[in-house]
Amino acid sequence: MNGENILFALGLTVFAGLSTGIGSLMAFFSKKFDPKFLAAALGFSAGVMIYVSMIEIFDKARDSLSAVLGAKSGYFVTVVAFFAGLGLIALIDKLIPSFENPHEMKNLDAEKFVTTTENKKLYRMGLFSALAIAIHNFPEGLATFVGAMTEPALGVSIAVAIAIHNIPEGIAVSVPVYYATQSKRKAFWLSFLSGLAEPVGAVIGFFVLRTIFNELTFGLLFAGVAGIMVYISLDELLPAAEEYGEHHIAIGGLIAGMLVMAGSLLLFF
Repeated sequence: MNGENILFALGLTVFAGLSTGIGSLMAFFSKKFDPKFLAAALGFSAGVMIYVSMIEIFDKARDSLSAVLGAKSGYFVTVVAFFAGLGLIALIDKLIPSFENPHEMKNLDAEKFVTTTENKKLYRMGLFSALAIAIHNFPEGLATFVGAMTEPALGVSIAVAIAIHNIPEGIAVSVPVYYATQSKRKAFWLSFLSGLAEPVGAVIGFFVLRTIFNELTFGLLFAGVAGIMVYISLDELLPAAEEYGEHHIAIGGLIAGMLVMAGSLLLFF
């Protein structure tokens, strides 16, 4: 692990995490919100994450574990670690109540918030949404960091996909807080700071792993990251994409994301 790689990886996680602030700004300053564009972008992000997880990250994890454990055992452990990562993020999702989980929010219409919900309830929703996003972003930061440390082009792809997926999360935090407090500044900063969990996850991951980073730990971690990213795509990105737009827009974005990811991997092959 050299210094330049570490700074590059941390920079990517900061970019991905703090894109929640972009969502907040969109909510405040966009005169006309285009849900179809967001649906396509979320589908695109899901396509990138699913493709890179199943084609690139899983394969690299299997190669590393097979080198240490042998072909058959390495493949078996890769599969176990993949589903362990998937189970971990599913457990995190389960432990967050659906009302307070921004990924379960079905409507971000500000006017409906104003007319149907009291300010205290709105403010609580915003605070718990920020907490939920921070919890979800922690493993995502680790995924971006590990990907960038291993292969810079892979790290960039993961960071862009996660940044797109963080934009509606920023909206989920800022809208209820703004209409509860009437403070754009407070809503923006709470949304912005909720994304800090990604670089925090990267830093903690680096300090924990730097002394034990070898083929075995790399393979286990990468397989787990693949599971986390697939779950995020299927449980959060695709449902949100269909929520904002039509089914075919979401699927079109998904396929486009896979094509772009495949093309970028071919370029660096």
